[in-house]
Amino acid sequence: MKKYAYIGCIGFLGIITTEFGVIGILPQIAEYYNISIDKAGILLSAFALVIALTGPFMTLLFSGFDRKKIMFTTLFIFLITGVVSSFSPPFWLLMLVRILPAFLQPVYIAMALSVAVSKGNKSNENELMSIVFSGIAIAMVTTVPFATYIASKLTWEYSFMIQALVSFIALCFIYFGLPNMPVKEKKSYGSQIQILKKPTFIISSAMNFFMISAWFSMYSYFAEYLNKTKEMDNTMVSYMLFIFGIVGVLASFVSGKMLNKNVKKTTLFFLSGTFIIPILLHFSGGNTWVTIAVVALWGFLYSPSFLNASTYMISSAPEAMEFANSLATSFGNLGVTIGTTIGGIVIVQYGVEYIPWLTLVFGILAILMMGIRHKIETYQKSNR
Repeated sequence: MKKYAYIGCIGFLGIITTEFGVIGILPQIAEYYNISIDKAGILLSAFALVIALTGPFMTLLFSGFDRKKIMFTTLFIFLITGVVSSFSPPFWLLMLVRILPAFLQPVYIAMALSVAVSKGNKSNENELMSIVFSGIAIAMVTTVPFATYIASKLTWEYSFMIQALVSFIALCFIYFGLPNMPVKEKKSYGSQIQILKKPTFIISSAMNFFMISAWFSMYSYFAEYLNKTKEMDNTMVSYMLFIFGIVGVLASFVSGKMLNKNVKKTTLFFLSGTFIIPILLHFSGGNTWVTIAVVALWGFLYSPSFLNASTYMISSAPEAMEFANSLATSFGNLGVTIGTTIGGIVIVQYGVEYIPWLTLVFGILAILMMGIRHKIETYQKSNR
């Protein structure tokens, strides 16, 4: 039964629109508040850092609560903070309301994935998870570029109005589409924390971190990069986000099918983009049509990154899925924080044209982690 997975996807759409909706308007926010682009980038990195630091603890804390009520509460907080942000408050208040919903975001993701697979079977578990995670790609093709487009035609505050509207729609789907879902048998904290002792899980966590750092060191400054290196205006950037996202929707479903067959090979296939895209962006020069093609490929290889990274981590600890996923969310968002922060430093120190090479460095580290996990698993099998 895929109904619950699609509802989880719609909720995810609201969450991702809020988290990543600022990417296309960072230059406008920086100009409005008269701050540098790397300071504006804190709106994204701080959100992600809160998730990284609190995600697992919040998920453990709420693991015994009714899943529908937690999902509803999360989206309600996202709605309120979107409304407040649309009134262009002082920067410190904008930062505060950006941070507040981050505390429950990983809880929502863990609950949505758990609800999605609760009505399925083991053979299509990854496909159901891919439906939920496709909310990321759908946001990239619809709400994120639309919010960026509206901001380019009006003001950046309207972007937050779009984010609030999407959260409200998601809220309605959860309220009317899901039954109450109390937890019948709560797992002990100790049984879930045991996965932290597994070497393969620790290495998989590092892979997740480096993989997401790789992508976000460049993607967080998508608008800035295309503005400065490809000389595209804000309207053209919104079109690029649309292309990026529409290809990404397809990629998410393709990845879900591939993950059902082989998790490692699928993860490695999409991770290869951290090598391919920087090289292609460098050699595409100022040719608009070539850049469009590269952006499309970028969207295809990037969009399933959270799905691939989470599935790769969970595959090493399937006995504690919700907790493992919350850790995957935390390490992924830590990757968003570090990638965005270091990317901002590189831009300030050297120039925005150098951030694709930062993606390449992080990508090498991610593949190295996959190689280490393979060695550990091979050693464990040979000693059984």
